[in-house]
Amino acid sequence: MTTPDLDKETVLDLDPWLEPFIPAIEHRYNIYKHWRDTIHHTEGGYDKFTRGYEKMGFNVLPDNSVLYREWAPNAKEATLIGDFNDWNRITHPLKKDKYGVWEITIPPTADGECAIPHDSKIKISMITPQGTRIERLPTWIKRVTQELDKSPVYDARFWNPPQEATYKFKNKPPSKPKSVRIYEAHVGISSPEPKVAKYKEFTANVLPRIQQLGYNTIQLMAIMEHAYYASFGYQVTSFFAASSRYGSPEDLKELVDTAHGMGITVLLDIVHSHACKNVLDGLNLFDGSDHLYFHEGGKGRHDLWDSRLFNYGSHEVLRFLMSNLRFWIEEYKFDGFRFDGVTSMMYVHHGIGTGFSGGYHEYFGDQVDLEGVVYLMLANDAMHSLYPDVITIAEDVSGMPLLCVPSTIGGVGFDYRLSMAIPDMWIKLLKHKSDDEWDMANIVHTLTNRRHGEKSVAYAESHDQALVGDKTLAFWLMDKEMYTHMSDLTEMTPIIARGLALHKMIRLLVHSLGGEGYLNFEGNEFGHPEWLDFPRQGNGNSFHYARRQWNVVDDHILRYKYLYAFDGAMNHTEDKYGWLSASQAYVSLKHEIDKIIVFERAGLLFIFNFHPTESFTDYRVGVDVAGEYHVVLSSDEKRFGGFENIDTRVKYETTAMEWNDRKNWIQVYIPSRTCLVLGKD
Repeated sequence: MTTPDLDKETVLDLDPWLEPFIPAIEHRYNIYKHWRDTIHHTEGGYDKFTRGYEKMGFNVLPDNSVLYREWAPNAKEATLIGDFNDWNRITHPLKKDKYGVWEITIPPTADGECAIPHDSKIKISMITPQGTRIERLPTWIKRVTQELDKSPVYDARFWNPPQEATYKFKNKPPSKPKSVRIYEAHVGISSPEPKVAKYKEFTANVLPRIQQLGYNTIQLMAIMEHAYYASFGYQVTSFFAASSRYGSPEDLKELVDTAHGMGITVLLDIVHSHACKNVLDGLNLFDGSDHLYFHEGGKGRHDLWDSRLFNYGSHEVLRFLMSNLRFWIEEYKFDGFRFDGVTSMMYVHHGIGTGFSGGYHEYFGDQVDLEGVVYLMLANDAMHSLYPDVITIAEDVSGMPLLCVPSTIGGVGFDYRLSMAIPDMWIKLLKHKSDDEWDMANIVHTLTNRRHGEKSVAYAESHDQALVGDKTLAFWLMDKEMYTHMSDLTEMTPIIARGLALHKMIRLLVHSLGGEGYLNFEGNEFGHPEWLDFPRQGNGNSFHYARRQWNVVDDHILRYKYLYAFDGAMNHTEDKYGWLSASQAYVSLKHEIDKIIVFERAGLLFIFNFHPTESFTDYRVGVDVAGEYHVVLSSDEKRFGGFENIDTRVKYETTAMEWNDRKNWIQVYIPSRTCLVLGKD
């Protein structure tokens, strides 16, 4: 098989403004084409190439012998050591092939059992050309554990549970959702108790909440093993190991399988943008060289993240990373990935100190890291070829054109990009503008400013806004009154009334206008009363803020329940009408004086009144399709903490007269700081 040349006309049909940059697009495509053809001709295609975990690391053969392989070309000697041989550095030497891969086969015991006990500790010991002995955790290891009372350094474990202790998947993954409603979650913080929560607790306690709220997709953070809990999972040490601080690999499999049984798609937050610089329990200096998995010198180091940067131009690094993607799908049944730090991967400046104006010249030329872009093209192409229903999402702040276009036609191959400008806009408004200064046209522009033909995931706030040092929207809106006036037994102060109202309006506006997918970080749906801060030296290693306080939702005298209920109603309404999978909305009104926004999408009419004081009676709005409309959703309902000024039983008849460039109009009562959704059926 040979990859066809780039079809330039297809690219220009997607975006005519790319014409001056066709040579650059063709150049990167040809590099991708070369790699793709090389993989197919020398490795037997993506299917074999991405099964590296079946060749490398530890694999138990049918006769219970263990085959171990490790790529470490710089090493001059290598031996396998562990509990199984009393850490003897002589008895189990490895042999090296011409590609720098070391290998050993350990036969079974006399009674046919595996010679390496399940869950026993293990390492590779090597001698460098300088004669130095170094000992490392195997790079493809599937289980590592930490005993903090002894050392912060992780131990590698030989994970080979008996059949009766191996989790058996029971449920088929759900079909690919037409509308992705994503619940971004971190297992460790998913308890109201000040501790590290477990996979089993998440399965039992949090999955039912996610289902109840109407989310159909979960994005799990901090699953790949990371030495430092406070890194939020972004300093990965062992890429094939599920974090042991939450439980066993079998517990994670049960979590994913249970979610599938609930009809929920599960995505993994994958970190291929960089790696932890740890040496003793990471990839750094693995075989004593600076350039095994990473670029050497400054090119291989991220100044801001203090981490190592992969060499995406290396054949073996491509095998490692692409096999890593497939491993999480095959072993744990994840349905796709949210790729972290894509901006850092695609540009040589890594986005550090660089603002993107949107000019096309910023996306092509010397500032682009072609190796990083091509890796993403290959990774997306491989996963979509092997798993047609896989979902990939890019965290990219730059706005790179063709990011969410298939690799085979010149794109980078993602399904969605995160709309990172949207949460920034809300923070700027709440921080710097009074309510009467909000610019309706700018809000609408930010929410609708996305590339034609490329899908985006919109969000009002994610984990970034929840972290200490920033503020959630709820905190910006209500601040200290969240501690004193969130009970129904207290007065509804102007600050709390405004906070509840705008929290709902902002979310529905982003959900319905901002993209083809929606994301929420756990706890933000009910206005979590505190920020997120992991235990670290600066806070006395406290878990007080590293938790999610579900108890405030379950306490029925507290007003958090109203935001929680609205979030669920919003998702279930989308599930019924499908506005995320519908074509982009038609915005008919952005009234700066009245602070009104009106648009249609998926046959629904959305009306938002952001005015801080003015309510409007018989307010005329345009709508294209004639007929009788009724209330589908109103933020003013009592169950959402509203004032019930809108009668949800009222029917609205259209009048056949053009209004705001629509064929018909209706008149509505739209109170101050209220949003209203009308539908025909």
